[in-house]
Amino acid sequence: MQGFLNLNKPFDWTSHDCVARTRKLLRLKRVGHAGTLDPAATGVLPIAVGKATRLLQYLPGEKAYKATIRFGVQTTTDDLQGEVIASLACPSLSLGTVKTALAQFQGKISQIPPSYSAIQVQGKRLYDLARKGENVEVPARVVEVFHIEVLDWREGEFPELDVAIACGAGTYIRAIARDLGAVLQTGGTLAALMRTKSSGFDIADSVTFSDLEAQLQAATFQLVPPDAPLYHLAQMTLPATTAHKWCQGQRIPVTLDTADILRVYDEDRRFLGIGKLGYSDNGQVLIPEMVFEPA
Repeated sequence: MQGFLNLNKPFDWTSHDCVARTRKLLRLKRVGHAGTLDPAATGVLPIAVGKATRLLQYLPGEKAYKATIRFGVQTTTDDLQGEVIASLACPSLSLGTVKTALAQFQGKISQIPPSYSAIQVQGKRLYDLARKGENVEVPARVVEVFHIEVLDWREGEFPELDVAIACGAGTYIRAIARDLGAVLQTGGTLAALMRTKSSGFDIADSVTFSDLEAQLQAATFQLVPPDAPLYHLAQMTLPATTAHKWCQGQRIPVTLDTADILRVYDEDRRFLGIGKLGYSDNGQVLIPEMVFEPA
């Protein structure tokens, strides 16, 4: 059993909890996930099973979310799971003002990750350091936000904004909520988050644990093919003899004008693995980067 599970992560579960539950249901040890989701977040959590765990590094990085931002509130974790450190009603805040401020959060932006996050500083997770009360200077990093769309606006003492956000890997929506509140001088925190797309998977095709249990009981469960989310990579088909040599670790002479990393198939359209273009004394070669199936 090898491939991917497009899991709709439940609220209040860690990503590690989801991996452990999947291991138990599928009775397999080799299970991993792509793109950690906070416990309070729901939505797409790609789960790799069997040899597909070796493909996690090749999945596309683009993600999309639906988020609710609450203004007038600041917390230690930049979401409602943390301790409130500032609260100031802002009933006069208008949607027009918020939209104007939102414009500066699109494109490539500099972002400081939340102090409660899985990022490592000097070999230690930020959330571990934060729980110990240690103040660590977290370096800013450049992330990319492709698009932000306003979905809804609710007025009140603590107004709320619903947005759809498409972004690149490493973008923290909690940080956007925090920084937007700072720009507006009201404070802001993330009130709800659902990931709608991640690493080539969409919420529309996701399954819950209840779905998974029902499919297993009915013997209808099927994993997503291991190469399905790798559509962003170029592909190459090898003849049978050449495919066999490549799967044995040999470098294959090629002449290609394409990206450095490719999906490799045999003539029967079997996915063989991931190849990398390189050069030898005799010219361009296709190097076995990760052999998924023997030819």
